[in-house]
Amino acid sequence: MLGISMISYQDFEKVDIRVGTIVEVKDFPQARKPAYQLVIDLGPEIGKKNSSAQITTHYTKEALVGKQVMAVVNFPEKQIGPFMSQVLTLGVPDAQGAVVLITPTMVVPNGKKMF
Repeated sequence: MLGISMISYQDFEKVDIRVGTIVEVKDFPQARKPAYQLVIDLGPEIGKKNSSAQITTHYTKEALVGKQVMAVVNFPEKQIGPFMSQVLTLGVPDAQGAVVLITPTMVVPNGKKMF
């Protein structure tokens, strides 16, 4: 497999990816690239966490509230300008490079772990 760095299954198991529901969205004018500040409800075990996401091309603030997303919850917090991002919201680039969110195809309980 050219160009792909192989990891062990044990390494993959260390990444804690959970589903959560976006409950609040704010503009993030201080970000270098257009972004939103998200508050994501990741269930009773983890609670509500902040995330910055460069998803303004395909999503309005109104459309994001109530949307379920996938997020890495066990990375260190990251300071992004004046905002502390606590989880990494997951997405993939479209053909033009704009981020498309990774979301479950059915509603599932917040906090459930991807496996």
